[in-house]
Amino acid sequence: MPSLRSYRDLDVWNMAMEFVEQIYQTTRMFPDTKRFHIVDQLRRAVTSIPANIAEGHGRSVKIFARHLDIALGSAAEADTLLELAHRLGYLATEDYNALMDSLTRIRKMLFRLRQSVLQSTK
Repeated sequence: MPSLRSYRDLDVWNMAMEFVEQIYQTTRMFPDTKRFHIVDQLRRAVTSIPANIAEGHGRSVKIFARHLDIALGSAAEADTLLELAHRLGYLATEDYNALMDSLTRIRKMLFRLRQSVLQSTK
C-alpha cells in the first residue's frame, strides 16, 4: 500500500465526508419529532465513518485495519437507519436510492482499503 501523507488524500475519506454533508442536508427535512432519535443516530453513524478513517490513519497497520472495521460497522448501522427512515416514510424512494448508492460505494471502498492494509502486512 503506497504511503499517504494524510487521510485527506484517501478517496474514501473524501467521499465519506461528502456523504455526511448529504445526510445532514437530507435529515433537515425529517419530521421534528424524529430529530432526537433516528436523525441523531444516523448523523452519528455517518460521521463515525470518516472519523474512524482519520483516527486510524498514520497509526500501526493493525490499528488502522481495526478502525476501518469500525467504519464498516458504522456504515452498516447507517444502512439500517436509512432503511428504517425509508420504511417509515421519512425518506422518499428516490432520495433513499441515491443515498444507498453512495453508501454502497463507500462500503466497497472501505472493504478494499481494509484488504489492502491487511495485505501490506504479509
